[in-house]
Amino acid sequence: MRKFSALLMCLMLFGSLLAACGGGGGNKNTESQTNNGGAAPSNSNGGNAAQTEEPADDITQRKVTLKIHYPLPDETTLRAQEDDKIARFQAKYPNVTIVKDDWQYSVNEIGVKMASNEAPTFYNTWATEAQLLVERGWVADITELWNGWEYKDDINPVLQNQFIVDGKVYGITQNGYVTSTVVNKKLLEAKNLEIPALDWTWDDMYNVAKGAADPKKGISGIAPMGKGNEAGWNWTNFLFEAGGDIETNTDGKVTAVFNSEAGVKALDFYKKLRWEANAIPQDWALGWGDAISSFQQGRTAMVIAGAFDVVQAALNEGGMKPEDVIVYPMPAAEKGGKHYGILGGNYLVINPNATKDEQEMAFRYITFDYFTDDALKSVEDTIQARKAEGKYYIPTPLEYFSEDSEYATKIQSIYDKYDNVFKYDPNLFGLLEGKPEAQFGTQDFYATMSNVVQESFSKKGTDSKKQLDVAAQYVQENFFDKIQAQ
Repeated sequence: MRKFSALLMCLMLFGSLLAACGGGGGNKNTESQTNNGGAAPSNSNGGNAAQTEEPADDITQRKVTLKIHYPLPDETTLRAQEDDKIARFQAKYPNVTIVKDDWQYSVNEIGVKMASNEAPTFYNTWATEAQLLVERGWVADITELWNGWEYKDDINPVLQNQFIVDGKVYGITQNGYVTSTVVNKKLLEAKNLEIPALDWTWDDMYNVAKGAADPKKGISGIAPMGKGNEAGWNWTNFLFEAGGDIETNTDGKVTAVFNSEAGVKALDFYKKLRWEANAIPQDWALGWGDAISSFQQGRTAMVIAGAFDVVQAALNEGGMKPEDVIVYPMPAAEKGGKHYGILGGNYLVINPNATKDEQEMAFRYITFDYFTDDALKSVEDTIQARKAEGKYYIPTPLEYFSEDSEYATKIQSIYDKYDNVFKYDPNLFGLLEGKPEAQFGTQDFYATMSNVVQESFSKKGTDSKKQLDVAAQYVQENFFDKIQAQ
């Protein structure tokens, strides 16, 4: 989900060197002659080279201006890190002028940005947006640049494939996640509950949630998110596990299909957790941060989110120990089923209105710190800093690089040197099944389903099929039909 992907991004393993994926920020130029609006001057084509004796085919000898994706004003650490990257990049490419831009991608704004030629040279977006952006012509085809990049075969294919459409490359993966369930082992042991196997099911989750719940002490067995779009996002994992989908896309017509038998099964399971097991918090209207906080404070036995965020909060903010936290895949609906969790991530895409020189330099900037010794050093420096603070370093389960790449081996060798690096159960990775979010109207769907989840938690005896039919009709008429009309 977008909101969580962004938060995850800012805490990622390579946040210190890949901070360009964190958000947009200020409009100050790094040079003194920035114009008042912070917009990039149109001086980045190859015209200047023709007036000199410099080689016309050497991009490093031509003036190029990049309007880059920059961290938000309150992200002071990320801004400092990005400024360091800018300095290093300009030391190698002194012909490049950098303009910082604070725009955050919004599906409601991107069209206007493109039409008015105000979009950055490259911008951050999410896995959900590939099809929309490609169909609207709001991203550049970077296949040629990609094919000429020496590290293209070392990129994580699961993540990168989300922005490969009809064999063409339109974006570069920054990071990703597969939604997981994180379990507080101590709360299970306190109730003498059996620790379930990683290859678990909905029945296992139900039994753990029911057994671990202690309402009198304010402890829930599971804390599903119950407000904001995150409520719909959490529930969608169960829709996928039950074999359902959000939508279909046939010849450009997007149709809501989540009011299916699988949807009913998933919503009924939520109601069982609420009304039969009495396993969710009494105050169930939890947003993303509320649910994570509940886990780190020991007030719930389970929470559903990207594993990195939960473990980071539990160990480094909640004072929990690594042996008290277990990362599970999402449970299968039944034994032998798929452990589907929503696959999300952050991508940097290049403005199709940018000149050829701007696009190439944007690609070089985006990938500037990928697979470098500087990035390795940053990882080790961060681990050492965490150790000095008495804290843990939490790797993300899903990296931008392929797990069988040489770079992955180098990273692992660094992890193996330190006892404050959190270690996931190696059996976890064979069970994680990432399923991409829908490509159209995802946030609108999540918002609509959040209302359904809230109704299900607040009113006993609601009819799941009727609820989903009403929701599907609303999403169809107000969002999906309009996609085709555009």
